[in-house]
Amino acid sequence: EVQLQASGGGLVQTGGSLKLSCITSGFAFADYARSWFRQAPGKEREGVACIKNYDGSSYYADSLEGRFTISSDNAKNTIYLEMTSLKPEDTAVYYCAADWYPVTGWKNADSYDYWGQGTKVTVSS
Repeated sequence: EVQLQASGGGLVQTGGSLKLSCITSGFAFADYARSWFRQAPGKEREGVACIKNYDGSSYYADSLEGRFTISSDNAKNTIYLEMTSLKPEDTAVYYCAADWYPVTGWKNADSYDYWGQGTKVTVSS
């Protein structure tokens, strides 16, 4: 059974930092593209960052301006998202996701078969 368990969300002030974790099991972790998405109230789910499986390269949404860093620990089957200089517009539920090959692009939520349950991040102004 495939499982993804996201954690680490919470309430933080503008300019603060948080590190999200996603513990996974049930699939060949390093063979899958691993991503973070977020969904703010009333908005569509958007791709935040991705680690590709074939070369380990990382990709980010342009809007992040270099504030977030995605990483993974293959020994622990865990994905991380380190978020710095947080802004109120970063407030959302953050989801981890995995797919062997996101055929319609890493930013497209429909490309992913496996999802975590989400962890809520609230940035106060």
